[in-house]
Amino acid sequence: MTKHIPRKRFGQNFLQDDSVIANIVHAVNPQYNDIIMEIGPGLGAITKPLLARVNHLHVVEIDRDIIHRLRQTFPVDKLTIHAGDALAFDFAAVAATPIKIVGNLPYNISTPLLFHLASYGQSIIDMHFMLQKEVVERMVAEPSTTDYGRLSVMLQYRFEMEHILSVPPEAFWPPPKVDSAVVRMIPLPGRCGHANDEQLLADVVLKAFSQRRKTLRNNLKGWLTEDDFSALNIDSGIRPENLAVADYVRLANYLSAQANPVPK
Repeated sequence: MTKHIPRKRFGQNFLQDDSVIANIVHAVNPQYNDIIMEIGPGLGAITKPLLARVNHLHVVEIDRDIIHRLRQTFPVDKLTIHAGDALAFDFAAVAATPIKIVGNLPYNISTPLLFHLASYGQSIIDMHFMLQKEVVERMVAEPSTTDYGRLSVMLQYRFEMEHILSVPPEAFWPPPKVDSAVVRMIPLPGRCGHANDEQLLADVVLKAFSQRRKTLRNNLKGWLTEDDFSALNIDSGIRPENLAVADYVRLANYLSAQANPVPK
């Protein structure tokens, strides 16, 4: 079999460190009858040890050459290959019961892919992803820190997350120019309150973080008045990174109760 040449347009950096692979599989803790979906299996570094522990594995892959390679390497009765873009994939259609998801995510699509996956919380048991370390730090960041932002709020609203492993560039081929990390994500709806209108919550958070250095008063001008902030017991003079996830939920619910919650 000819050697696969990594494609930059797919953000391919293949994991090759055996200890990192073992640590990821240990974290996933696959059981024989678990339904597991791997995003971007690549050359099978995680695929192979997962298949050794489960009855069947699903993978989603966009690269036709890798799909061909996977079909030559693994038995068809053990591996279902979903050819296509993970950004457009319906993860709820994999099984009637919740699934586990794992993957070494391409850094160039990691943020939109995380937002796409966030909408499938009810269909997921847990997720374990290799990501750029900087992205993981933003995902798990606490309020009032420089890493805390829109990604932190929207994912923490839906998931409990933990940075479980740091991974150096030399663990990959070719080595990326950045450090990587593995994050565990467990769906926990309601952990920070329940938004009556989740799209409105997303819109509020996007608007609030549109200019990080400005205050909530400035960024949400036309959405909330000083009286509104007072009713919410929120200081309008703080910056968006100083507001906790639960407070963004309260703010969105307050707006959703208004006749015209969003300015035209």
